[in-house]
Amino acid sequence: MFTGIIESLGTITKLDNRGNDIRLTVSSPTLDMSDVSLGDSIATNGVCLTVTEMGADYYCADVSAETIKLTGFAHYGTGSKVNLEKAMRPTDRLGGHIVSGHVDGVGEISKIIKHTDYIEFWVKAPTSLAKYIAHKGSITVDGISLTVNEVSGAEFMLWIIPHTLQETIMSTYKVGTRVNLEVDVIARYLERLMMGDSAASTDTKGIDMAFLAENGFLKR
Repeated sequence: MFTGIIESLGTITKLDNRGNDIRLTVSSPTLDMSDVSLGDSIATNGVCLTVTEMGADYYCADVSAETIKLTGFAHYGTGSKVNLEKAMRPTDRLGGHIVSGHVDGVGEISKIIKHTDYIEFWVKAPTSLAKYIAHKGSITVDGISLTVNEVSGAEFMLWIIPHTLQETIMSTYKVGTRVNLEVDVIARYLERLMMGDSAASTDTKGIDMAFLAENGFLKR
């Protein structure tokens, strides 16, 4: 588990193709590796990866074809910058929100507006994720725990302060940049809970407006 508070920036220095999978090497002179062991998890742009090899300033991890397909790794290459966070410990402060490192989909930066004290980023999410994104709710973007400041359909807006820009890769974002998205896990569980006993049925289609009306959540 992670908190979405970025500890360091890294650079992908090597990509080795291994059939349909890849092994990547991430270098980071500022990430403290002294308490990392083989088999530990490091969130790399929000993707939970297992350390398979490591040194004082780098680690290697295997990325499966499925992960490549469902995340922004399909668009990364040697030299790509990534946000890094080591797995949290029970004694750590939960400064962001509960982040699993399991990416739900890939969004795209649709608009960037510069203000005096912050930058306004608009992100277009996959349609399937829109129902999980709420005004003032939490969302993870490339591993960063952020608050949703506005929602319009499948697009949402973020206010990003200079400190966040300095400590993450968000300063490199341009219109069209693809980003890994993980919605708040509480929304996932709430959706399942609302389905009640129907969750056990293989015929269920999930929650939609008709389901909410039939179960008394909406007035007819």
